[in-house]
Amino acid sequence: MRQLFTCCLFVVALVAELHESHAASPAGVAASDPVQIGPTDWPWWRGPKFDGIALGNQNPPLTWSDASSEPGGKTENVVWRTPIIGRGHGSPTIVGDRIYLATADVEAQVQSVLALDRASGKLLWQTPVHQGNFDPKGNLKSSHASSTVACDGRRLFINFLNAGAIHTSALDLDGKIIWQAKVCDFVNHQGFGSSPAVYKQTVIVSADNKGGGAIVALERATGKVVWRVERPSLPNYTSPILFTIAGREQLLLTGCDLVTSLDPATGAKLWEVAGATTECVTSTVTDGSRIFTSGGYPKNHLSAVEADGSGKLAWESATRVYVPSMLVQEGYLYAVLDAGVATCWNSATGEELWKQRVGGTFSASPVLVGDKIFAIDEKGRTVIFRASSKEFEQLGENQLGDEAFATPTFVDNRIYFRVAKTTDGKRQEYVYCIGK
Repeated sequence: MRQLFTCCLFVVALVAELHESHAASPAGVAASDPVQIGPTDWPWWRGPKFDGIALGNQNPPLTWSDASSEPGGKTENVVWRTPIIGRGHGSPTIVGDRIYLATADVEAQVQSVLALDRASGKLLWQTPVHQGNFDPKGNLKSSHASSTVACDGRRLFINFLNAGAIHTSALDLDGKIIWQAKVCDFVNHQGFGSSPAVYKQTVIVSADNKGGGAIVALERATGKVVWRVERPSLPNYTSPILFTIAGREQLLLTGCDLVTSLDPATGAKLWEVAGATTECVTSTVTDGSRIFTSGGYPKNHLSAVEADGSGKLAWESATRVYVPSMLVQEGYLYAVLDAGVATCWNSATGEELWKQRVGGTFSASPVLVGDKIFAIDEKGRTVIFRASSKEFEQLGENQLGDEAFATPTFVDNRIYFRVAKTTDGKRQEYVYCIGK
């Protein structure tokens, strides 16, 4: 199966400008290790283009339900569900015929990575990555497995906080650990959830914290440090994001009171401005000219920063978009605020075009599929609405489980949810496949 899977992989044209191996590689890094992912794969946090937008003309269901545990209960559009040991808030990663996921069993003190068969949900393997040394601190909404696995087509990459430090591990597609690297020591404040980003021959990881963090590029094949940039001694939770803006590749990180742009090949600073608050969780998005940063401590904060290096602040607002990341489409910025309010702005001017209370509390990020936005709240309720600048138009509302912190993944007209359900005081986590 693995040989067939490997032969079927190929480089996605839509992300080739970031990842093709013929481009210049960092000094000392071999250029014979291309990223190999398929056109509908969801290989890392926020999807193929790091922006929360599903590729292709997907048409997933707008209705679903799971009452299979109740006598006579109706189950609609549930293809399969698989129970998962432990807890985690990372999203499902999908490459080829497999789903990859990080999880943490608090009772056994094990952080692990697992693989499921995409067609059936069958558990294929589960590999312990760290045993013991869990940090008891952190926000009640955090977990010991909040990072999303990244996949380059041959390897899996995952970040874990363990034994007072952030570690990045690489596994092969059969679950064997290839290498592990310590990124930096970590002073835990609210937890850790930054996800790795694949770039050409490297995987880039960040670990902002009160003890002084770092953003590091590691060689994908070996874990060797290619470059390293020290960060301020401040708590922050964002993941590194890669975009091509203003005619050049930029590695973007928000928070620590800064908006920072680095050359992803070398770590050299392209520009940096004081355009963010201290603690941010969201991953930045762009409309091609500006990047958008939002945070929630010590102030509610939303801003648009010109990405050409001028340092110009295009606009800002006191809106609180702290945890769920935003979406941009055709000059409009969409968000579902933590407090359950959907909002649309003109991305160039910051003009608020509409807002609508949808209820609930949100930690997972919304996903754009065609002209539809799917957003799941912390209680497992998904609200679906139109990506339109004219008005809020709700298209659906569905319940799955009773707890959800992970952002869902969309591949080939199917939705992959990570949710939990508590029955008789016992919490059980599941991966669901929803499809027609």
